[in-house]
Amino acid sequence: MTTSSTPVVSARGPADHTIRDQIVVAATEHFSRYGYEKTTVSDLAKAIGFSKAYIYKFFESKQAIGEMICSNCLQEIEREVRAAIDGADHPPEKLRRMFKAIVESSLRLFFRDRKLYDIAASAATERWLSARTYESHVKDMIRDIVQQGRQTGDFERKTPLDEAVTAIHLVVRPYTDPLLLQHSFDSAQEAPAQLSSLVLRSLSP
Repeated sequence: MTTSSTPVVSARGPADHTIRDQIVVAATEHFSRYGYEKTTVSDLAKAIGFSKAYIYKFFESKQAIGEMICSNCLQEIEREVRAAIDGADHPPEKLRRMFKAIVESSLRLFFRDRKLYDIAASAATERWLSARTYESHVKDMIRDIVQQGRQTGDFERKTPLDEAVTAIHLVVRPYTDPLLLQHSFDSAQEAPAQLSSLVLRSLSP
């Protein structure tokens, strides 16, 4: 399985991870209460008890703080999805578990706190690094499963690998993109089984 890497976000300043983490935790709570779009760095500084200039020693902008929060959220989803995949032995079951875990984890984390959803929506809209990295990692997971399935004979080999991976990603994308996910609630319960079954039929040799 491809190993994920942590995206590099725009953190800077002193190598004091304790203070940086403290800012991120406080920002998460503040954004959760007041919303990401409505909060300025000045508001955040006042709430945390730091000066605005001090926060800028660690993060170059509000977006940089949002990037860190979003990255943490997306990494949590990714860990859960990878754990689900690793819990299966055969590629078809890995694919089924991937679809199920993505839908369940995304719904829980993106909408656990509606205010924090604003950050995920901004990340998707503005194509933040954290969102692009997560998308890349989802494609990597799909690629690994398809390659394994081709090696075991469970999946066909005629379709170019990149084409197959892109197509499967497009199928699951409504449940990885928060902007699309908000319109997919009604089908969220049945979608993982139905979509994964459809994809598996298309991959049959």
